[in-house]
Amino acid sequence: MAVSNHNGLIYGSYLVTGLVGAGLLAFGISSENDLLVIVGAIGMGLAAVAAPSTAMLARPQPSAGPGMGVLTEEVREVRRVLERFGEQAALSDDARRVLYRNRERELLRRAIEEDIGGRNWNAAIILCNELADRFGYRADAADFRKRIEQARAKTLNEEVAGAIGGLDTLIVQRRWTDALAEAARIQRLYPESPRTEQLPTRVERARQEYRRDLERRLLEASGGDRPEEAMELLKELDGYLTEQDAEQYREIARGVIGKARENLAAQFKLAVQDRQWETATIIGQRILDEFPNSRMAEEIGSMIDGIRQRAAATV
Repeated sequence: MAVSNHNGLIYGSYLVTGLVGAGLLAFGISSENDLLVIVGAIGMGLAAVAAPSTAMLARPQPSAGPGMGVLTEEVREVRRVLERFGEQAALSDDARRVLYRNRERELLRRAIEEDIGGRNWNAAIILCNELADRFGYRADAADFRKRIEQARAKTLNEEVAGAIGGLDTLIVQRRWTDALAEAARIQRLYPESPRTEQLPTRVERARQEYRRDLERRLLEASGGDRPEEAMELLKELDGYLTEQDAEQYREIARGVIGKARENLAAQFKLAVQDRQWETATIIGQRILDEFPNSRMAEEIGSMIDGIRQRAAATV
């Protein structure tokens, strides 16, 4: 009967422990103080149910059967558990930190690895400082800082290279205004990268190189008696010239314009003579659009309606 009562007490101690443990899981541990409170609660619960058993064991027993020996060992184990809880509860924060330093070190290392993988550089550096200053793992922290800087530099270079690639596309397309705006945007995004310092200069240099290429091709076309090509180049070059720059091309422009007008006038007359009314309509309209104030445009204006009617009749 005594053994049965003792077993009931032991089972009661397990029940109390289980209930307190369930409370731990239900409410969670938010701090070391919470842990101390919970450990204390467990200890009080176990002490409450174990005290009667301890008192009974202290009294002389009429007989000590096998069941009593098992009970005695179980109560002793409960006592050892309580003693360990008491020892840990009595530890200071610094002592517990030393006791669990290896585990906390691994948790910090894992968190830093996750921040590096997620490119959260600042958060990773903060954890490195914690690893070095709070826990004393300065060598580990130095290794992590080196990895963070290398990973950050690699990522920065990749991002800057991609942005400059987009800028070069705008330059190839000769979208100079858009290219200058993009160069300024890249500088704002990556001010720490030395590769972004000269981007506006890069755009302007490419623009001036293209302008010089237009000038060279214009001179070649005008000197090679290719008035149509020279005229197109002159129109494009006009967008790159200031009023002062245009002065040096004034004579060349007059020659190019005169040759282009004469060439079109000859093509128009030949088309009319050959009764190629559709071709004559197209060339005549070009002369009206490109040389509206010329004498040739005045003459064509008086006959273009009749030429259009003939062209429509031949379709």
